[in-house]
Amino acid sequence: MSVKGFSQSDFDVFHINGLEERMTAIQSQIQPKFKELGDTLTEELAVLAGNEMYLHIAKHARRKVNPPNDTWMAIGHDKRGYKKHPHFQVGLFDDHLFIWFALIYEVPNKKEIAESLLTNSHLIMELPQDFVISLDHMKKEATSLEQMNESDLVASLERLRDVKKAEFLVGRHLTPTNPIVGDGQALLTYVKETYEHLLPIYKQAMTQR
Repeated sequence: MSVKGFSQSDFDVFHINGLEERMTAIQSQIQPKFKELGDTLTEELAVLAGNEMYLHIAKHARRKVNPPNDTWMAIGHDKRGYKKHPHFQVGLFDDHLFIWFALIYEVPNKKEIAESLLTNSHLIMELPQDFVISLDHMKKEATSLEQMNESDLVASLERLRDVKKAEFLVGRHLTPTNPIVGDGQALLTYVKETYEHLLPIYKQAMTQR
C-alpha cells in the first residue's frame, strides 16, 4: 500500500482562520494521510506488541470556537478510545511533525505507571539522543534527551506520579523541511523504527493496567 508523506501545505493548514475552515482542511488534506499511514502502522504495532491495536484519528469534536493548533492520529489497544491508556501518536503542529509514546492526563493509573517507569528509567535514558520529552501534549516545546540527565527524567516522572494533570510523552520531532516528512515510505519506516525504540516503555506501562 502506498503511503503519502506530508507537504508544507499540510503544515500551513494551522494558519487558516476559523474553526470550520481549518477543520475542513484537516479533514480533506491531513486525515486521509493519517488513515493510510495509520492502517499500516497499526498492523505493524499489533505484531510488535503481541495484541490487537486500533487506529483513532482525532476528531476535535469538543471544539466549538477555537480551531485546533495541532492534529494527530493515535494507536492503542482499546477499540473504544485511546486517551485513558498508554498509546502511540503521529501528528502535526504548524512547525513540526511529532511521533510519540504518550501518557496524557486522562490515564487513570498514571501513578502506578510512573512508579514502574521510575524503577525502569533506563528504558528511557537509553533511547537515542535525538529523542525528545514533552510534559504537555498541547504545547510545542520538548526537551531532547541530549539535554537531560537522569535527575531531570526522575523529576518528570515524579511529576507524572504526583500531579493529577501531569503528562509524559517521549518520541521524536521532524521539521517540515526534513526530506523524510515528504516521502511516505521513508516516513513510514522512520515512524516504525521510532516505535520499535519506544515499545519497551509501552510494554512496561501496560504491565500496570
